[in-house]
Amino acid sequence: MGDMTNSDFYSKNQRNESSHGGEFGCTMEELRSLMELRGTEAVVKIKETYGDTEAICRRLKTSPVEGLPGTAPDLEKRKQIFGQNFIPPKKPKTFLQLVWEALQDVTLIILEIAAIISLGLSFYHPPGESNEGCATAQGGAEDEGEAEAGWIEGAAILLSVICVVLVTAFNDWSKEKQFRGLQSRIEQEQKFTVVRAGQVVQIPVAEIVVGDIAQVKYGDLLPADGLFIQGNDLKIDESSLTGESDQVRKSVDKDPMLLSGTHVMEGSGRMVVTAVGVNSQTGIIFTLLGAGGEEEEKKDKKAKQQDGAAAMEMQPLKSAEGGDADDKKKANMHKKEKSVLQGKLTKLAVQIGKAGLVMSAITVIILVLYFTVDTFVVNKKPWLPECTPVYVQYFVKFFIIGVTVLVVAVPEGLPLAVTISLAYSVKKMMKDNNLVRHLDACETMGNATAICSDKTGTLTTNRMTVVQAYIGDVHYKEIPDPSSINAKTMELLVNAIAINSAYTTKILPPEKEGALPRQVGNKTECGLLGFVLDLKQDYEPVRSQMPEEKLYKVYTFNSVRKSMSTVTKLPDESFRMYSKGASEIVLKKCCKILNGAGEPRVFRPRDRDEMVKKVIEPMACDGLRTICVAYRDFPSSPEPDWDNENDILNDLTCICVVGIEDPVRPEVPEAIRKCQRAGITVRMVTGDNINTARAIAIKCGIIHPGEDFLCLEGKEFNRRIRNEKGEIEQERIDKIWPKLRVLARSSPTDKHTLVKGIIDSTHTEQRQVVAVTGDGTNDGPALKKADVGFAMGIAGTDVAKEASDIILTDDNFSSIVKAVMWGRNVYDSISKFLQFQLTVNVVAVIVAFTGACITQDSPLKAVQMLWVNLIMDTFASLALATEPPTETLLLRKPYGRNKPLISRTMMKNILGHAVYQLTLIFTLLFVGEKMFQIDSGRNAPLHSPPSEHYTIIFNTFVMMQLFNEINARKIHGERNVFDGIFRNPIFCTIVLGTFAIQIVIVQFGGKPFSCSPLQLDQWMWCIFIGLGELVWGQVIATIPTSRLKFLKEAGRLTQKEEIPEEELNEDVEEIDHAERELRRGQILWFRGLNRIQTQIEVVNTFKSGASFQGALRRQSSVTSQSQDVANLSSPSRVSLSNALSSPTSLPPAAAGHSRREGVP
Repeated sequence: MGDMTNSDFYSKNQRNESSHGGEFGCTMEELRSLMELRGTEAVVKIKETYGDTEAICRRLKTSPVEGLPGTAPDLEKRKQIFGQNFIPPKKPKTFLQLVWEALQDVTLIILEIAAIISLGLSFYHPPGESNEGCATAQGGAEDEGEAEAGWIEGAAILLSVICVVLVTAFNDWSKEKQFRGLQSRIEQEQKFTVVRAGQVVQIPVAEIVVGDIAQVKYGDLLPADGLFIQGNDLKIDESSLTGESDQVRKSVDKDPMLLSGTHVMEGSGRMVVTAVGVNSQTGIIFTLLGAGGEEEEKKDKKAKQQDGAAAMEMQPLKSAEGGDADDKKKANMHKKEKSVLQGKLTKLAVQIGKAGLVMSAITVIILVLYFTVDTFVVNKKPWLPECTPVYVQYFVKFFIIGVTVLVVAVPEGLPLAVTISLAYSVKKMMKDNNLVRHLDACETMGNATAICSDKTGTLTTNRMTVVQAYIGDVHYKEIPDPSSINAKTMELLVNAIAINSAYTTKILPPEKEGALPRQVGNKTECGLLGFVLDLKQDYEPVRSQMPEEKLYKVYTFNSVRKSMSTVTKLPDESFRMYSKGASEIVLKKCCKILNGAGEPRVFRPRDRDEMVKKVIEPMACDGLRTICVAYRDFPSSPEPDWDNENDILNDLTCICVVGIEDPVRPEVPEAIRKCQRAGITVRMVTGDNINTARAIAIKCGIIHPGEDFLCLEGKEFNRRIRNEKGEIEQERIDKIWPKLRVLARSSPTDKHTLVKGIIDSTHTEQRQVVAVTGDGTNDGPALKKADVGFAMGIAGTDVAKEASDIILTDDNFSSIVKAVMWGRNVYDSISKFLQFQLTVNVVAVIVAFTGACITQDSPLKAVQMLWVNLIMDTFASLALATEPPTETLLLRKPYGRNKPLISRTMMKNILGHAVYQLTLIFTLLFVGEKMFQIDSGRNAPLHSPPSEHYTIIFNTFVMMQLFNEINARKIHGERNVFDGIFRNPIFCTIVLGTFAIQIVIVQFGGKPFSCSPLQLDQWMWCIFIGLGELVWGQVIATIPTSRLKFLKEAGRLTQKEEIPEEELNEDVEEIDHAERELRRGQILWFRGLNRIQTQIEVVNTFKSGASFQGALRRQSSVTSQSQDVANLSSPSRVSLSNALSSPTSLPPAAAGHSRREGVP
């Protein structure tokens, strides 16, 4: 089926339909138009056309209970008639398109033009060529094959441009390819549960066909359109298709339409699939978006593309937000999204570019002026018409020199380094169980200051086992002996657990001998079923006696109820309801309890308090989750009002309370210790009770006894952060979060509130960067709000994965620590590269500039510059960006958002090495010929052959860069630059490779590279001077950075303005555009107002002599709004006397800091 665009899909399907029309009782078109109806319209239509959903199942030759037979020919036929469940992905950009995009680079365009002009002129031989009177230094070694050598420079420039373009394009292409691979990996992992031949099986989403009976449950992302057959309490979030945020309740008689791409928020059920792939509702939308490509023109090309497309796996259907539209978003991800690092880099690149432009302009102007003045004024030569081409050729040469200065000044390697570094990290992070969905999440993680983690499954193993129980008035500290339990109690207990749990939850025999039994489905329910098996009972017969279809009513578990109840009809027509849930919640609703004889006795509130003290708290303090199992009988008439939940879920009889253990993962305490050492606070947010949570937090090392910290329950947390009106106040949150370590019994909203509160807090001088882990559907908002959202790959629901940035494929907290390490490594790699790159830039620009001004010719020729550019950009970015991370990265605090990219140590290194290199190059330039006893290369005529003198300069320059590349491996002033160098084979290969190519260029490069071969002793000198870099590096490391106060300013140049939050959160449309515009306006207003207010306040304060506190307090409230504008790199503590003595000079920023530093 290779690569069909949508129109082929349709035309093919229509053809099939005419032939196979009779096979099934309804055609694809009919089903497709049926799925476009909603609610009651759909019910009416089903009634009129088909009768009911059963009839549709019969027409589709499927059974609501058994599902499809699942034979290959049948599935194949269904795929042919009704289509397959995938949407053909957008064509990736071809390599040529990427080349074309790379060519759009401004500097490259300038170079191409210069090269073409240069080429044109070299082939144009004007009549006045031999005219002696034309230009000044025309004599010398002029005749030596000058004519054929003229074109070489232009051609060489073009060649190097082609190199740069190909490298860039190849990088983009491999990035795109990696991204596609990543996407398809995410998709292949997406499986869905269907019933085939009476067996419940999980199949990849792409395998689903029309007529399948699919089981939908809480947290699923529906993979196809279907009709609801049976189920309970099913609520769907259809906002991805309709934009309505209210959850839609589904029922067979009111609204049976289930649409692909929507999320199941509550309940469970079964549906019969009626439309897949491009015919489903989401598919139709994608078709409109043009996901299938421009159909018509591609038909003829189809044959050619068949093989290529088969290789590229088709994309299974995903949600409307997360599918192809997302691909478009993601394909442009690196263009649109600005992470902290990218913000800083863009700023830096722009500044460097401007400087380079100025320098190159000055170079060209000086050269042209010098030449014209020298030729026409000093030597009083007339401008002869036949000499014009010669002059023009000179001017072109000057122009090319100017452009080379510019090319060297602009660090095109920066984007390349970032890309390589991120792509490399992302690839390697896969091995560390981190599946990165958004590239910049990787780097943001390095700045994380807080992690809010779930407990179950992340910090713990998520293998639940019942270890204590309270049955029939006895508290058993281990699993009781079945004979000690009354038979009536036992029967009730087994029924309550077997029936009142999802039937998809099972315990299967172990895969290997001696392994533990496999737990499938909800882990808490698995723990309870395991308890039944431990009591030597079996739950299967109970379930087969009472199949899912016979359950009368089910109240599914959700974060509000915190319990689950199932109503069954007994043989005598009366009803019995089984309930289970968090013990403190269910016990409140119990008014009886079974005693040792299996008879209910009265259970009063004071009995309950005693039980909480004697049973529940001791269990919780051992770190156990306590679950209460209860039941209630209802008469057959009058039938209770099942929708009145409060009355139904009351007057229960408690059967037992069990303590379930979920052991802490063995590697977690160590991982948490690493986080704390790295300056990251770990907080635990859980739905468990507070004692359990505290016990687990102590085991993990999140809290240490005797420390000053807070453990709060959700209710208490809400009480503390809300004012009298019930609104959340940031100041109140700021009082709590710094000490909060455990938030128990919390709802998803609490989690979101906490994350938002920490992110929006201005309590600390750096804005907090928060990572959040989540697995449930309801964690979506918190995952989206966080700077980095981690979803669980195994336990996580599709909704959570969709909202996350990184998926933990092993659900393990210690993988988060790996992510932190990689994130910091990305930042450091970029800094290493910058340190190297800027040294080269500074030196090359100054050399080219002064050389051109003093000797009218740059000592480093255009082609040489481009080669240097290639080493320092492409190769160095490869070499330095692929340094593997080390544990030492976790020994320092996070950098924070406002730290300049180039620290003072780096600035010291850059300037220090530049001084060394410039000294040596200028020495060689002006006295080199005497040192080596060779001809001077200065003032050579236009097309003279390359001189040894300039070749030595070029060679020395490259050698110094090579050895400086080794120096650049360390950015924090470490002495041992060779540390761990062999752990990075790429680095070694590149350094040696560059060295080899350099030898080839110098010895055999000849005219194109303006090189003349060097003697062995000259080579030795070049290498010796290069080695001096390493020695000089040690000298620089000895100078204490703290002494060099002036460097700080240099470092601050690169200070990036905080990217306004609005830009960072573009995906989270929390602020609508009007408000955004308003905000920008407001900020300017506040600036002005703020100045005036501060001044008025200060004057008034002096007049009244009142306390200064009021003045500053008032002012800080104003500043809080202008705060996102004002961010200095190092907040200066504003002392009061200072602030008051010079009111006019107090900028809003300083005011902002006085508040942030904690001055009241």
